[in-house]
Amino acid sequence: MKETNPSSLFLTFCKYVLFNVTGMVGLSCYILADTLFIARGLGPDGLTALNLAIPVYSFIHGTGLMAGMGGGTRYSIQKAAGNTAAASRTFTTAVIASLALSFLFVLAGAFGDKALTSLLHADRAVFEMTRIYLKVILLFAPAFMLNNVVLCFVRNDRNPNLSMAAMLAGSFSNVILDYVFIFPLGMGIFGAVIATCLAPLISLGILSLHLLSAKSGLRLARPSHMVKSSAGILSLGLSSFIAEAASGIVMITFNFIILSLKGNMGVAAYGIIANLSLVVTSIYTGIAQGSQPLLSKAHGAGRQDSIRRVYLYAITSASVFSVAIYSLLSVLRVPVISLFNHSGNRALAEMAGEGILLYFTAFLFAGINIISAILFSSVEQARLSFSLAMLRGIVLLLPLTLLMSHMFGMTGVWLSFPVTELATCAVALLFVCRHFKKQRSHHKTGG
Repeated sequence: MKETNPSSLFLTFCKYVLFNVTGMVGLSCYILADTLFIARGLGPDGLTALNLAIPVYSFIHGTGLMAGMGGGTRYSIQKAAGNTAAASRTFTTAVIASLALSFLFVLAGAFGDKALTSLLHADRAVFEMTRIYLKVILLFAPAFMLNNVVLCFVRNDRNPNLSMAAMLAGSFSNVILDYVFIFPLGMGIFGAVIATCLAPLISLGILSLHLLSAKSGLRLARPSHMVKSSAGILSLGLSSFIAEAASGIVMITFNFIILSLKGNMGVAAYGIIANLSLVVTSIYTGIAQGSQPLLSKAHGAGRQDSIRRVYLYAITSASVFSVAIYSLLSVLRVPVISLFNHSGNRALAEMAGEGILLYFTAFLFAGINIISAILFSSVEQARLSFSLAMLRGIVLLLPLTLLMSHMFGMTGVWLSFPVTELATCAVALLFVCRHFKKQRSHHKTGG
């Protein structure tokens, strides 16, 4: 199979990654805007409530990505192989599967909001704010999940610029509505969460321009073998779900540990770090999601050299971003923290400052891990992708956090994340080297 011209491939990579990084950074402003405005409008208690509730959003977001990334990967491979009918069935199956799964979250929001708030250890001071945020986020799960699915398919249907525009439109509207609802209208935590929930609806409105376009390849078709097809799609996107769900599990675990060590003020400090972390992670996710259509297309067409080049471009980009971001945060951590510490609480500032210096060293390795997981998902190696996601999200991080917090207190909590990412990075690079070596051997023998 003839390989793509390297310079042309690099320019295409830059285009896809630029659009997706821009869009993902904008998308991450959903939560960052909530954090900033809630911190200023509702103080440390509001920040604590947000941080206790936000892990649930990770599960909603991750489930939508599982259907979207898995379906988008299969769609791109089928289109590259010229199987348009199968690609249409994949799109339809992914939409139906995401809506069916979202109904479970709606039920939890309608009937389980109080029980869930209690499970998250919200005390009397923050219970009601936490419950309100949880309930509304869960009831709007279909909008969040469908938005994730359509974003992924539009990107894989060769329209990354519209995906970016939709993500940015949703995010900017969230920022504006956050301010209006919290300050002039005085709607408190309810205003913040409603602003967040309206954002995916605005994004879907933008994405509908592609769905209604004559150039769109996205068509609804009668799905066949619905259960089997859904399982295949969800398995390819499982690493995306694990990454997001693990983020929620880790936040819950960190909250519990920090509550026992430093109380609500410690959780507020972690809330600042966790939400800054969302923005940084969105850059790596943008690089990974921008690379995915190119990786899947090359895989579907049998172009192994193109897969290796795109992966190299992606991890190089992530490494450059890592060094730049850590350097900037090290220098600017005091003014950054002050944005979320309007009352000038000294204990909050000191805890968050130490946390940033230690916690964010993880991102020197996290980008490689995220991109490697997407590589394996994109070339239908779901088992390897799942293994990396589990390793960095649960298998290593949870026991390390419990052990290191017991041994070193808050310093151990902050360091457990970078130690996990470093160990996972070593495993990821081993998996990648073995995969490419196997592919070269397979190509030479004419297999």
